[in-house]
Amino acid sequence: MTRHTPPTTTDEGVDQRATRLVIPLLLVSAFVVILNETIMGVALPALSRDLGITVSTGQWLTSAFMLVMAVVIPITGFLLQRFHLRQVFITAMTLFSLGTLICFLAPNFTILLMGRIVQASGTAIMMPLLMTTVLNMVPNDRRGRVMGNISIVMAVAPAVGPTLSGLILNVLDWRWMFGLVLPIALVGLTLGAVFIRNITEPTTARVDVLSIMLSAFAFGGLVYGFSSLGNPSDSGAGVPPSLAIVVGIVTLALFVWRQLRLQREDRALLDLRVFESRQFTISISLVLASFMALFGVIILLPVYMQNVLGHDTLATGMAMLPGGLVMGLLAPIVGRLYDRFGPRPLVTPGAAVVTLVMWSMTTFDTETTITSIVTAHVFLSIGLGFMFTPLLTGALGSLPKRLYSYGSAVVGTVQQVAGAAGTAAFIAVMTAVAASQIEGGASTVVAEAGGIHVAFMLGATITTLAFFATFLVRRSAPAE
Repeated sequence: MTRHTPPTTTDEGVDQRATRLVIPLLLVSAFVVILNETIMGVALPALSRDLGITVSTGQWLTSAFMLVMAVVIPITGFLLQRFHLRQVFITAMTLFSLGTLICFLAPNFTILLMGRIVQASGTAIMMPLLMTTVLNMVPNDRRGRVMGNISIVMAVAPAVGPTLSGLILNVLDWRWMFGLVLPIALVGLTLGAVFIRNITEPTTARVDVLSIMLSAFAFGGLVYGFSSLGNPSDSGAGVPPSLAIVVGIVTLALFVWRQLRLQREDRALLDLRVFESRQFTISISLVLASFMALFGVIILLPVYMQNVLGHDTLATGMAMLPGGLVMGLLAPIVGRLYDRFGPRPLVTPGAAVVTLVMWSMTTFDTETTITSIVTAHVFLSIGLGFMFTPLLTGALGSLPKRLYSYGSAVVGTVQQVAGAAGTAAFIAVMTAVAASQIEGGASTVVAEAGGIHVAFMLGATITTLAFFATFLVRRSAPAE
């Protein structure tokens, strides 16, 4: 039976000139592709009119994107072990560029959906690729500042997607959401083909087809189920969300069992020995809670501002923009602080700020000003900014080098599942409470305000538990 050996860093991996060129290129490329995960939401009304589809059908442009991401990301750990960095990057950017071109030229909804699926296939590879490259190329004492830039990609890109699409749609046709991105993607692909060199030697390993199938049903089922629960307009289409979640949980258990068996022979699709690191497990759990809060707020605040306060989509998008920009500006600073002080002096205060802001959001009502909303969102972004970089850097830095690619794949998978679960939890609670209040005679606006109040209480409870868990975070020496 063929066993594979840990990938080894080549001499090119320590070339400082290569580091200066490759990592910024990967960061920009990853930002562009991840941005597209949330860019479609604001465009649904325009797409519905132009393509003659319902809003619930159009929602599949986002749901299918998330679904493909959830299916492909767990496989990237194997891909990064099996193939050269340059091969994986060119494949990812080619898929993304091709998908973007298909979307730009799409004559109907079916072709547009196909383009989104191809886009997502490339997008899913980029984040694990970026994190694995940084872990292999950047020394441990400088890793925090570079991982800070990765936090911009992971958290800020999805957050500014709706704002950017709103601005484009105010001036141009919906196709230009793809037409403006395509040249950037092609430039990234060209520069990557020229400058990116291989930093690891690929290993010889056979892919386990059963693991791929179990992974697709497990993570795809969970993301589809949670996303459908979080989108009531789509709840009547396709597989019932509750059934998808049950299938996802059952097949996830089978997937874990399969990986535990295969990793004894170093043949696992997703090596779960990453969870043998206590700091990785604690940090990833906190990342899960943080992304649930972030994506829950991203979906709930626009609903609140439009349905309760009566603001239009442009005002809503602009109100969400400062928080995303602040998080982006803060991330490199937090990275430098991490290199100097370690994770807990940053994570615990950050979690405290997030918790206080979430509890303050429970006071939002029908009279809340847009200034209060922007202020709360900015401070929430600051708190999360102090959490993401230290947690991700500490988690991945605690792993031995042979597990870097698998740890990066776990982070990407957790982000997708947490985003879908956070969206579903917030929306489901809001919808249930609002329906109950309407039955009791309350107006629609008052009922939705009440539902949002309870949803924010759920978020505040989650972040409070996360705050106490931050005291378990420690600075770990890199594993050998």
